Amino acid sequence: MREHLDYDLIDHIVISHMHADHFFDLIPLRYALLYGPRKRHSKVGVWLPPGGDAMLRTLVSAFADEGAGDFLNAVFDIRMYNPTETLTFGAAKISFAPCRHYIPTFALRYTNDGRSITYSADTAPNEAVSRLARESMLFICEATLLPEEVEHGVRGHSSALEAGEMARQADAQRLMLTHYPSETSQEELIVHARSTFRGQIVVADDHTRFSL
Repeated sequence: MREHLDYDLIDHIVISHMHADHFFDLIPLRYALLYGPRKRHSKVGVWLPPGGDAMLRTLVSAFADEGAGDFLNAVFDIRMYNPTETLTFGAAKISFAPCRHYIPTFALRYTNDGRSITYSADTAPNEAVSRLARESMLFICEATLLPEEVEHGVRGHSSALEAGEMARQADAQRLMLTHYPSETSQEELIVHARSTFRGQIVVADDHTRFSL
């Protein structure tokens, strides 16, 4: 973890689904919060989808005892959310919609002070996700598939073109593409998304900041 990261700004983490690339970074974060030079003095709330608690605890049960107490509870307040209900953190609210993925997965919509951000999580094209993202100021959508790539059978991902179509259906103000293949340039991703969405399009990258 970078030293300039202010861990006191981290109050809650909400996990969309329990595929490793979406929650394994809780492990290095745990070490940073417990032993880092700017460690915080209160626990971070970690909200998992139904069943996520058992999976996470099965994973960490293989780790050696460090004498710091419960591996997770030393720094995290582990909870599970009900995706049919809204999470409320002060003035902020997070609501959910089911995705089309290989395991139970939930898109998230964050609203606060009239501002809204929707994150698709991992999903094939899905009207429920588009409805959740309706008129979002920023729609962060996955674009895993290459333009020529086809998922046969059960689908679980979208292309940049399909991400653009979901953003169009949602009438989102801006689209940010994420979870995309490294062999595709950002310029190419934007071109494909532009064929279905006419709003502003950006591509997520390290240190990207976006003001609403």
